[in-house]
Order: sequence, then C-alpha cells, then structure tokens
Amino acid sequence: MRTPTVLALPYPAQGHVNPMMTFSQKLVQNGCKVIFVNTDFIHRRVVSSMVEQQDSSTLDDEESVLKLVSISDGLGPDDDRNDLAKMCDAIPNTMPEALEKLIEDIHLKGENRINFIVADLCMAWALDVGTKLGIKGAVLCPASATFFTLLYNIPVLIDEGIIDSDLGLTLTTEKRIQISPSMPEMDPKDFFWLNIGDLTTGKKVLKYLLYCARSLHLTQWWLCNTTHELEPETLLFLPNIIPIGPLLRSNDNDHNKSAATKSMGQFWKEDHSCMSWLDEQADGSVLYVAFGSFTLFDQNQFNELALGLHLTNRPFLWVIREDNKMAYPHEFQGHKGKIVNWAPQQKVLSHPAIACFVTHCGWNSTMEGLSNGVPLLCWPYFGDQVYNKTHICDELKVGVGIDKDQNGVVSRRELKTKVEQLFNDESIKFRCVVLKEKVMNNIAKGGTSYENFKSFVKEIKE
Repeated sequence: MRTPTVLALPYPAQGHVNPMMTFSQKLVQNGCKVIFVNTDFIHRRVVSSMVEQQDSSTLDDEESVLKLVSISDGLGPDDDRNDLAKMCDAIPNTMPEALEKLIEDIHLKGENRINFIVADLCMAWALDVGTKLGIKGAVLCPASATFFTLLYNIPVLIDEGIIDSDLGLTLTTEKRIQISPSMPEMDPKDFFWLNIGDLTTGKKVLKYLLYCARSLHLTQWWLCNTTHELEPETLLFLPNIIPIGPLLRSNDNDHNKSAATKSMGQFWKEDHSCMSWLDEQADGSVLYVAFGSFTLFDQNQFNELALGLHLTNRPFLWVIREDNKMAYPHEFQGHKGKIVNWAPQQKVLSHPAIACFVTHCGWNSTMEGLSNGVPLLCWPYFGDQVYNKTHICDELKVGVGIDKDQNGVVSRRELKTKVEQLFNDESIKFRCVVLKEKVMNNIAKGGTSYENFKSFVKEIKE
C-alpha cells in the first residue's frame, strides 16, 4: 500500500485543534503523512508553545510526516478570536478560497499530492473544496454524537416549528423534546447556540453551522470522538456516525518522544512540575480543577471558587490560564493547593492521587475524565457543555452538578458541599471504574473504535 497524504483541518479553537492533532498522530502511526492546517493566528501559538517545550531539532523529524502549515482566517491582527460572531462571519468569506489555493500550491510543488481531507465537523465546508479538486474527505466531530445529531437535525427542528425559521432564536415550545424516541429528552433552552452569548452571536453561529451541515452528504465518513457505551441511543438513531473514541494522546508514557511532539497542538506550554507535586500527595486525595481554554470568571465568581477550594481543606491542583486577569482574595493564604497555567491533563487525570475533576464539561475533558475513571464535578460554562453535564449526571451517573444561587454565582459553600458529596459517594466511584473499562476496551485491539479507525485508514490507503 502507498503512503497517502491527508490534509487535516480543525476549527480554530483549542478544544478542536487538540483532538484533530491526536487523530493526525494516529494516522501517522498507521503509515500516513499529514499536512495539518491551522489559521495563521493559531499556527503561531502552537509553534511557539512547541518551541518553548524543547529544542526545535526534533520538530524536523516530525515535520517529515506531520507538517504544520497555515492559512488566513480573514480577521485582522487585533481582532478577538474568541468572538464567535466575528469568526463565523469571517471563515466562510475567506477560508474556502485560501484552502483551495493552499492545496493547489502544494500540488504545484509536487512533493505531496493530497489524497484525502479530514475536516472538523465545524469546518465541513472543506468537503466542497475537496470535491471541486477531486479529493475525497471525511468529517471528524470532536464533540459528542449528540452534538453531531443536533447539528444534523437543525433543518428538521425548523421544519417542525420547534425552533422558528428566523434561525432558531425564538423557541416555539417550552416543553422538553426528543429528537428521536430512542434518545433522552432535551430542554430546548439548552440548545448550544442559545448558550454562547447574545442573540446576535447565537444567530451567526447557527447560520454558520447550517452552512457546514449542508456539506455532510459529500462523505459517508462521519467520525466522532465517542463510544457506544457513552451514547447508545444517539448512535442507534443516527447510525452514519462512526465512533472512534476516546481520542487520547497515546504517547504520554513514551519517553522517547520529545515534550513538544507529545503536546503538539497545545496553545500554552504545559507545566510538568505538577506531576512531581502529585507524587507527594496521598492516593485519591486531590481535587483537579480545570475549565478549559475558553471559560472566564468575573472577580466575584473567581473569589468564591478560590475560597471554596480553601474551605474543602483538601489538596487541589488548579489550572489558571495566563490570560486570567483576576486577583486572588486576600483570605486565600496558606492553601493546600498547587496552581499552574496549563497542565498535561491526560497525565494528571491518570495519576492515582486524583480523586475528582472539577470541570467545565467540554467534551475532550469529559472523555479524558471518563477514560481515567475519575468522578466529575460538573460546572458548565456555555454551548454543548450544558448538555454534557446533564448526560454525565443523569444518564451516565458518574458525576454531580454544581448549582448557582439566585444571582447566578456558584458559592464557596455550594462547592464545598458538592466536593464532600462526591468524595463520599461510593456508587459513583464504582460506576466510574466500570465505565472506564468499557470505554477503554473500544481502543484496545479488536475494540469497536479500534476497528473503525483501521477501516478508515484502509479506505484512505486504497
């Protein structure tokens, strides 16, 4: 079989770049070359984070099989990339044309003809570019199968009048709905485009997602970072979705790999000092607290979180990103914790000292928590995280939700109470261990996700 060259295109956000990078590294391990396309802005961040982690000579070995390139996202140097409305306007106007030009330039140079495109579900328009150039493709959903199904069903929900034809920003029903008789009920108020800011943003995001969904018919490869055990009803309802999860960085325990190769795709330098700190803690004693790459708290909520951790009187490892502008409350002295800017999360979650994970319920974090059998304390921030929380607590029963007070704040007392509840709930701990084994069996030889991935690679090579 020949060595195919695959072009990988993630949506430009940390929670999308990471799983696409893991997927790309798996392709490389299975005899493919990958050209990984970020936006110029994200490319600079990824490369500088890698260079910070080690000397750049090892990047060249990796570059021969996994090449990092970039195209413009259409925004100016000072534009805010966390502004989803701006991103959803700019991407369709700029990136399809830029991607087409990039592929044509690669083909002109003649070193690697691109044989296949793997696009993030939220970049599915790239399949149109591929079709125009005679290149087959696949979509990869880094979120849940439920997110995929909801996205796929937006036109149906509009047709059925559940969301109005003015792009779904007025709900025509107060009742909970079922997308299919086999799927759990959903509260329409939890639809992810209603939880990402103001109405204008919601409208633009929904319009952009509809633009992506229109291209899904161009491939039968609908890959998703999930497993049958996690979402059986959803996968039964939309059998086109092919589970290949959990997508985990397989080389975290491979000491022959450089730190940068392991953490390719990270926006921030990982602080590995937390691992030796964890080694000093008792088994099952530490709270791991991390809210992903997007969540922002105001000063009041930040104070309550800090003082809540202090109140638990337990050791904690807290990830506070470099872009955090909040000051620590003055009572937050002599705490039992360690604070880092960014952590090697999968390694942290697999450490025996970790007792529970205080999480925003992003799907990557959820998958990493479940893959390590760690109980989840769910504090969603926006988008599909709200639905993920319900799934974790009510369907899988491997976590506990945190409640806000009448002012929309999670109080320090609430945090302490829920931490105690999770520490003392043996049935949740037991279910986590059972689920971990089921989830991990999927990527072992002969497992469903393992076989699905192998079939996909075989298709590319043929």
